[in-house]
Amino acid sequence: MNKIEIVTTIGMGYIGLPTAALIANSGMRVHGVDVNPKVVEAVNEGRIIIVEPDLDGLVKRVVEDGYLSAHLQPVEADVYTVAVPTPFKGNHEPDISYVLAAGNAVIPLLKAGDLFIIESTSPVGTTEKVKNLIYSKRPDLEGTIFIAYCPERVLPGNIIYELEHNDRVIGGINEESTERACEFFQKFVTGELHRTNSKTAEMCKLVENSSRDVQIAFANELSIICDKAGIDVWELIELANRHPRVNILTPGCGVGGHCIAVDPYFIVSEYPLESQIIGKAREINNYKAFWCVEKIKNASLQFQLKHGYEPKIALMGMAFKPNIDDLRESPAKYIAQKVIGSEQNGILLVEPNIDSHPEFELSDYKNAFDAADMIVYLVAHSEFYSLPKTKDKLILDFCGVTNKQTEEIEAVPVEVVVKASKHK
Repeated sequence: MNKIEIVTTIGMGYIGLPTAALIANSGMRVHGVDVNPKVVEAVNEGRIIIVEPDLDGLVKRVVEDGYLSAHLQPVEADVYTVAVPTPFKGNHEPDISYVLAAGNAVIPLLKAGDLFIIESTSPVGTTEKVKNLIYSKRPDLEGTIFIAYCPERVLPGNIIYELEHNDRVIGGINEESTERACEFFQKFVTGELHRTNSKTAEMCKLVENSSRDVQIAFANELSIICDKAGIDVWELIELANRHPRVNILTPGCGVGGHCIAVDPYFIVSEYPLESQIIGKAREINNYKAFWCVEKIKNASLQFQLKHGYEPKIALMGMAFKPNIDDLRESPAKYIAQKVIGSEQNGILLVEPNIDSHPEFELSDYKNAFDAADMIVYLVAHSEFYSLPKTKDKLILDFCGVTNKQTEEIEAVPVEVVVKASKHK
């Protein structure tokens, strides 16, 4: 069996770059590939253009040591890993064209003994399609190369640690491919490697995130019910979770990111009649963002009727989760777009994890808080916990920030304010 010395990683995004850097740190030579020249240039200079703790120092070190370089085209290697996007087409139908394109790009480079691994979240059967694509163009490779699927299981903000320490599910097109992939991952992953077939591994990734989506939908639906019933949802969840077998998650303004907000559709699109709960959870979590928009608009109107002028509103947070710079599928971004409309006048938009945005003018979170009449917490960034509570401002809290602030406050008596904190 060929010795693994050189790896080509296709896709230098939130998963591909950390993976490439971690592999390079284990002593293998890694060629990162991306279609974006700015990404390639940054990596070759030892820089990163995303926000991820510990990644910048790791990339700088492995580039300087000569173990990682970036390219616009694939380079011949012993192992090829694919971490490219799988967006939607049509009505939430998964588009695997980038995965197939990655396979096509390396077909001329493949040789007997090579290992081809897909890490991109993919519909069930994608690995088999890539296998058929490769063999259709290179029938000489049939039975001589190894093909496997191994999804990532990482949390943005802790990617480096989790790539190394989390368990991995590895599914090959045959047992030989599974074992070869395990041999590769053992070089840089300390978590347990769980062997299966490619279709089960593909479904496992989708099920993991669909499960989270269903659990979040329950919390979000509960928050809407509690708002109508006049019940503090945060207090309710805290009390319910005292039960030894209950663990209700934290509600928010929806679900975002390129995993939990996306992966359930990969199941629903293929199995629409069978995925009733999964599909309904997606509807609930999408609706929650729309519900928040209506709450903000109604609160603004109530403020205007009471005070005789439109409030200056600070929308706090745009990322899809706390303490990251990733805005993909972000419900907070959707809410900001709907509240702002065609003009940003009177709206202060805050996202402390990015310096600028092509669509919006961003404000410093402290300045925005001081200047606004109405504070809307959309994302529970840690910076917001240090902000004071004041009875002089109208507070709408969709993510539980005020529960973690220490200074007591008298709530503003506006009926449409979401009762999302303990302070009434």
